[in-house]
Amino acid sequence: MKTVPPRTALAWVRIPDGTKVKHRHEGHVGFIDGLTEIVSGPNRNPDGKTQYRMNIGAPDRQLVTEGDLSVLIDDEEIVIMLRQKTPYRRAVTQLLHSVLASDRFVKPA
Repeated sequence: MKTVPPRTALAWVRIPDGTKVKHRHEGHVGFIDGLTEIVSGPNRNPDGKTQYRMNIGAPDRQLVTEGDLSVLIDDEEIVIMLRQKTPYRRAVTQLLHSVLASDRFVKPA
């Protein structure tokens, strides 16, 4: 298993909008639908100021941090995304693998 050291805000790579994700603790499945800047509260992304908006079904959105998410991959181990072609999805997969541990990539149930 590959381990990834903690990152600073400068080394943080944002999970792109449209990426299919699963909440690691609550089991919700949805898509990244942007970032929300958080004014108060302890849980934030590595940039220290945001949380992801996770679309779990219209009109429901849930605010989550990167640490709460697993990225869903297909049978070819490429990130699943809305309306994106395979070459772009491959590039996103490589980028996310460079900053997230391999156990953060899971196939849908």
